[in-house]
Amino acid sequence: MSMRIGGLASGIDTDTIIKDLMKAERLPLDKMEQDKTKLEWQRDRFREINTKVKELKDLTSGINSMQGSKMYNTKKVSSSDEGVVTATGNTSALEGSYKVEVHQLASTAINVSNKVRIDPDEKLIGQTVDEFNYSIADNETFSFITYNENGEAKTHEYEIEADDTLSDVLKKVNNDPDNNVRMFYDDNTERVVMETTRTGNYNPNGEEIVFGTDTNSFFKYALNMHQSNENGGQNAKFTYNDGYVVETTENTYTLNHITFEFNGINEGNPATLKVTTDTDAIKGKITEFVDKYNELIEMLNDSQREERHRDYPPLTEAQKEEMDEKEIELWEEKAKSGILRGDSIISSGMFSLRQNWYEKMETGSSFKLLTDIGISTTKDYLDGGKLEIDEGELDDAINADPNGIYKLFAGDSDTNTLGIMDHLNNSLSTIEEQINQRAGRTWDQEKSYTLGKNIDDIQNRMEAFQDRLTQTEDRYWRQFGAMEEAISMMNQQSAMLMSNFGGQ
Repeated sequence: MSMRIGGLASGIDTDTIIKDLMKAERLPLDKMEQDKTKLEWQRDRFREINTKVKELKDLTSGINSMQGSKMYNTKKVSSSDEGVVTATGNTSALEGSYKVEVHQLASTAINVSNKVRIDPDEKLIGQTVDEFNYSIADNETFSFITYNENGEAKTHEYEIEADDTLSDVLKKVNNDPDNNVRMFYDDNTERVVMETTRTGNYNPNGEEIVFGTDTNSFFKYALNMHQSNENGGQNAKFTYNDGYVVETTENTYTLNHITFEFNGINEGNPATLKVTTDTDAIKGKITEFVDKYNELIEMLNDSQREERHRDYPPLTEAQKEEMDEKEIELWEEKAKSGILRGDSIISSGMFSLRQNWYEKMETGSSFKLLTDIGISTTKDYLDGGKLEIDEGELDDAINADPNGIYKLFAGDSDTNTLGIMDHLNNSLSTIEEQINQRAGRTWDQEKSYTLGKNIDDIQNRMEAFQDRLTQTEDRYWRQFGAMEEAISMMNQQSAMLMSNFGGQ
């Protein structure tokens, strides 16, 4: 951009005059910029509302939602002796009492060596245990056997390489994902510990870890570890309801849709476990839904009750440059207030949402209306139709007929009757669809929704108007340049005349 200097002949501050003239010329562009900003704010506010709509819709449909039978069949299990046995039940667990007597707990197998006969920090190959005339040879191997779930033996073999120390060898065992074994060296006692990483005994004939000291010289002479020292590798054993004895390799066992966890032994003194419907879980889910619904209503209601400040239009970029951040924040807070006030999508949407709570549900449930289970809209009309819960009434309804609450919310598939959540979901889907048509989604092209088309139209007009402003500014400079040129010629003529008169 070339530098322009005016006023050389006239002494007029041309640059300031043209800037002031252009400010007046820019007024329509500033207005378009403000209109565009306002549309963008409206679009973003609509999308915030749709985010809340989506969150609420996720609670109204699907297997884990207010329409999922699983929610109303959640079970809890109490134990008369939690120090011995606790349990959890899935939705298929039958309510009732169960007796469990734990005879033994599942344990891991463990073998602890005597004091090792080698230097654990030195290379293994070449070290000698003189008393047994045993020397660790190059490429020596050692192995042990474990058993799989079918009781089948599997051999795990490892090679001692040239520079390996005891730590390197133990690491090879620990890094093997298939052996279910870990080993470590205790510096304090100078012993090696070898143990299983799983409980239970998978070997039907004896020890869980078998390394045969007679054929594994490294175990016997170097590590001073012996097969006879192995302990554990025991299965859990319990009796269910006085008549069914069960062994399991773990301290948990699932029976009749109840998962028992064993923590101790109660031989001769069975614990009683009671399976009941988890009314707290049902209440928690309903409360979560009501809270989420109220969040949406509060957002919708606020958008209609916010005061509109017509004296606070959106700031242009030029105006922002003259203000600090706090001033901009306070201004825009007022400028954004009420930008959706009176919008028909929101007002009709709120009306539709409220109507769902007053419609009778003929689903075969003992409850026909939401008020039957202690949930109603607040009495304050300024709340916009928020819901409130009478906890006592809700507790009574859940305890009396959880399946009836399920039908009230989810309907009855046997008779093809809809529940409250079906009607609510339809209302939410309508709001969501209308907002998408008006404000689009983050991935939508601007021309595919109403506000986007308007924003795009204003942007095109702004670009065209900016071109005209550039032409106008060039014209002003040409005009003032012509004036300066004329004044310069007049000054020259005047000087010449004065020179001629002065010479006579």
